[in-house]
Amino acid sequence: MFKFLPAPVRGLISALLLTLNTLFWCWPLFILALLKLLLPFTPVQRALRFGMHWIAESWISINTFWMDLAQDIEWDVQGLEALDKQHSWLVTSNHQSWVDILVLQYQFNNRLPLLKFFLKQELIWVPIMGLCWWALEFPFMRRYSRHYLEKHPAKRGQDLATTRQACERYKTNPVAVFNFLEGTRFTPAKHAEQQSPYRHLLKPRAGGMAYVLDAMGEQLQGIANVTLHYPDGRPSFWQLMCGQIHRLSLHIEVLPIPPRFLGRNYSDDAEYRADFQNWINAIWHAKDDHLQRLQSRHQPNTPA
Repeated sequence: MFKFLPAPVRGLISALLLTLNTLFWCWPLFILALLKLLLPFTPVQRALRFGMHWIAESWISINTFWMDLAQDIEWDVQGLEALDKQHSWLVTSNHQSWVDILVLQYQFNNRLPLLKFFLKQELIWVPIMGLCWWALEFPFMRRYSRHYLEKHPAKRGQDLATTRQACERYKTNPVAVFNFLEGTRFTPAKHAEQQSPYRHLLKPRAGGMAYVLDAMGEQLQGIANVTLHYPDGRPSFWQLMCGQIHRLSLHIEVLPIPPRFLGRNYSDDAEYRADFQNWINAIWHAKDDHLQRLQSRHQPNTPA
């Protein structure tokens, strides 16, 4: 609709639509969240949670609308047909850009249950959105350095407790628990600092996924392993708003959950921890090879 406009103007219109969309839906979301706090009865909470998820999915639907208005994206999407909204899933992906989240929501909305992201504790202070994430029961994780844990051993295992608490709430409604295994966005500087053995990926952090399997493994239908690739280079969020993303690849591989990983304790079982890390590393090597093939196939376009 406004694709003919200059990119900065498209960006301003997209930003305005995103802001208005968020302000419109946050108030009914906050009202339902308050009712959920005041009415601690499982059937009522389940119904309220369903309503809150519908609000979030409506917010995502309007975001996809302005994304389509701002740009024509040549999508290369594979594997969506294997997913459904009636079961709970564990979803993971490589992390290229802030754009990733809106891209994943665009493709998975109404095809999977609402994605629940693991978020850094500091993000709860983001204006409006922090409260929305809290109301929707996104798990907020506080990361501690090894040096800090050596001085404060009582904090060890807190991430596992937070994950279990969040997953316990997810048992009454289907959910798609999402975890970026790399823990942060890929950049050449981070890649070099880590001395990552992968060409296009940072090292995976297996703990978060292991904690989810420990808490709700038998409830999960499977693992949706997503590979994201931007053939024209990793975009910024502003480029998305300006309609400057032209090609995008999103491939989904559904992985079964190995039975040997169910009912195990990642923190205390060294043998299991090593086995699980080897399994994750094998998945990551395969993803790295997949990204190499995609990069070889898709030569960058020169932006118009």
